[in-house]
Amino acid sequence: MVDEIVEKNSLIIDQINQHSHNTKERRELFSQLYGYQIPETTDIKAPYNADVGCQTFVKDNVFINKDCFFMDLGGIWIDEKVKIGPRVSLVTVNHAENPNHRDDLITGSIHIERNVWLGANVTVLSGVTIGENSIVGANALVTKDVEPDSIYVGAPAKKLRDLRY
Repeated sequence: MVDEIVEKNSLIIDQINQHSHNTKERRELFSQLYGYQIPETTDIKAPYNADVGCQTFVKDNVFINKDCFFMDLGGIWIDEKVKIGPRVSLVTVNHAENPNHRDDLITGSIHIERNVWLGANVTVLSGVTIGENSIVGANALVTKDVEPDSIYVGAPAKKLRDLRY
């Protein structure tokens, strides 16, 4: 069943990426891909790629920049007012360490809470929650949960400081 969904959604992703669309047209294509109506206040730029495509859930006032890749088989939840920079990868799938079970998929959802900003080229791995109002700096590799109201940088990402506002 997953293969059928991937095949169908690959055609929608191709249409998103191979033609020029205004914001409203892109929103309609992403609504087809995700399987529900994307909020009018949300803007997702092309090019874009996903493995499944229909396991991503975005709320109001979300901005997703160009060249993002969402491996969403495990589920991706993006709350209100989230800003995602270019070339961000959200990866909800992993494999077992044991070589005899390396083909086994292990999934874990990603939750990006309200008012988060992910900088350019950030990678977030499966099972991670990015806490409300936090900032993850460019090129960070997020392997563990990010505390709310904080800034994380590096690979692996570590807390730099609390936000001051």
